Amino acid sequence: MNWNTLLFLVFPYVALALAVVVSILRMRGRPFSVSAQSSQLLESRKLYFGSTAMHWGLVLILGAHLLAVLLPKGLLLWSAVPLRLYLLEITGLALALWAGVGVWILLARRLSEARIRVVSTPMDYVVLLLLLVSIITGIITASAYRFGSYWFPAVFTPYLWSLFTLQPRPELVADLPFWIQFHVFNFWLLVAVFPFSRLIHIVTVPLGYLWRPWQIVIWLRRKRPLRATPPAVPHPAPASKPQPALQDKGGSYGSD
Repeated sequence: MNWNTLLFLVFPYVALALAVVVSILRMRGRPFSVSAQSSQLLESRKLYFGSTAMHWGLVLILGAHLLAVLLPKGLLLWSAVPLRLYLLEITGLALALWAGVGVWILLARRLSEARIRVVSTPMDYVVLLLLLVSIITGIITASAYRFGSYWFPAVFTPYLWSLFTLQPRPELVADLPFWIQFHVFNFWLLVAVFPFSRLIHIVTVPLGYLWRPWQIVIWLRRKRPLRATPPAVPHPAPASKPQPALQDKGGSYGSD
């Protein structure tokens, strides 16, 4: 067994098995550990800018990759026009830079804030580092081996579908450059650590809210016992100051 088979055939199936089995076991055995533990109360400013950039950037980039897997012919048709190809490449590169800045802010926040380090786990740092490596290798791939939106449907879409249909073809990625292979391996590494990290909260979308009956919330207050009002006590009138008596010195007024 060569390295190509080990890294792009055996390891992807191991990563997918871990992602599915461990996620189910964790959601059934420790359901309260699935949701992400927020540290917003400890520090919110860096969290806002970092989390917004990371989440929106990665979601849009993953959406574009998923579109290339599900609709490869549509992507090739879009990229057939040079202007649209350049627009797609520039947009993807900008989103990758935006997401990279967000991941860097979150990683620096955990390293620099003492209160955040206390509630951080080793897996938090591992996930952030893997995300940063994925973004950096993706930027290198987009810069050194341009027009990935044109050759991705011809190389990686068949490779991924071969894994999903249990007819693996790892030879499709055997002759690719090192940075592209590293980018692909890092993706499978993220899939493998996914169920052991806070990333698992991605699968906790509350779809049950769509069909569950209406929930009526009633505010219950305990009535306070009425207290008897004490009678008003009349205040005494202020004592008046005594007026000084007039002193009669004697003598008569008038003429003799």
